[in-house]
Amino acid sequence: MNKNELKERVLAAIEENKATIIAAGRKIYSNPEFGYKEFETTKTVSEFFKNELGLEVEDKIAYTGCRARINEDKNGPKVAILGELDGISCSEHPDANSIGASHTCGHNVQIAGMLGAAVGLIKSGVFKDLDGKIDFIATPAEEFIELAYRSKLKAEGHIKYFGGKQELIRKGAFDDVDMSIMFHVLDTGDKKVLVGPESNGFIGKEIKFIGKEAHAGSAPYEGINALNAAMLAINNVNAQRETFKEADRVRFHPIITKGGDIVNVVPADVRMESYVRARTIDSMIDANKKVNRALIAGAMAVGAEIEITELPGYLPILKHDDMENVLRENLHYIGLTDEDIIDGGDFTGSFDFGDVSHIIPTLHPMFGGVKGALHTRGYSIVDEEYAYLAPAKSMALTVVDLLFDEAKTGKEILKNFKPVMTKEEYLAFMESNDKTIKA
Repeated sequence: MNKNELKERVLAAIEENKATIIAAGRKIYSNPEFGYKEFETTKTVSEFFKNELGLEVEDKIAYTGCRARINEDKNGPKVAILGELDGISCSEHPDANSIGASHTCGHNVQIAGMLGAAVGLIKSGVFKDLDGKIDFIATPAEEFIELAYRSKLKAEGHIKYFGGKQELIRKGAFDDVDMSIMFHVLDTGDKKVLVGPESNGFIGKEIKFIGKEAHAGSAPYEGINALNAAMLAINNVNAQRETFKEADRVRFHPIITKGGDIVNVVPADVRMESYVRARTIDSMIDANKKVNRALIAGAMAVGAEIEITELPGYLPILKHDDMENVLRENLHYIGLTDEDIIDGGDFTGSFDFGDVSHIIPTLHPMFGGVKGALHTRGYSIVDEEYAYLAPAKSMALTVVDLLFDEAKTGKEILKNFKPVMTKEEYLAFMESNDKTIKA
């Protein structure tokens, strides 16, 4: 059977099962959970693997999350298709739950797309004709939020890193993976898909300003106001902004998670969280040094102390042209034209898939079918069939291309690929950003 005949069987299987795929996406959308809390979502995915596809499932791969494998007896390279389990906090969205969680991140679409790709490859029987292994991985905790909760999990030994793919890299989940693909959703306007995105990486921060309490009304002069230290620190960073190169796309966006205890006492314990984002690893390190200097100066100005806990964040996402070329052919195969495709995107946000992209060849297109900005009350899915099925088809067909005919295309890509980091170098970099600074 030739490659196009295999592809047609994959597409037919996805079409025949589209109601089941969309239903899975809707179910996950209606039950958003924050990172490392995706217990019900993991169960939904695990049951789909078992009941719909007859697969064995490995659960709790990174505290939550799950993984299924096929073609383990094949000798060719392994491709992993990923989807993300967690929601984001957007209490203003009409579909947010009682704690403000929602899938305005579009991760429910990702999971459904991953499951749809699995349906296409497995229910068609096409996977048997491919010369390589395939994994389907539901990954936790892409959104870098609820830092206090993740710090607790870390202290208890459940995790080391706050991002799900970071944790999976550390635990060896990608040790036997040669290539990996996934997607995000995006309001693409009158276009259908964006390919070749670039993004910022970041270093996370938990910051504690330590002052001295005093009666705020009768004796404020006896205290040291930690809130004033925090406000000065923010202004100090703002004064640094002209030193950041425009090409480095630096971002610092703090929130104060604790501003004091009661209004009648000079704040002595003020907490802040933020990221330092930039386009390259070098610019992340440079910007982080300047931000730390500014934060410390804010504390020193009023005689307060400061503790800055550095948290290993995400690396910038890299584009791999050989992988992009395979994807583009399959976008055309499912009926998209060059007029439907946006080439390249400049994202100052971050994806933990960027970490994976420094180690193995990856793909990370952004599909439409949604309207409104991600993480906002204006986000909505406006074309369910396209949002759920077009990525599933594109990813499944891309796997066919990579692994067909003794995996010639996949092997050629791997032959030409030079990783930016080995796993060991990656973990060493992460370790260098896992520290506490006191001043």
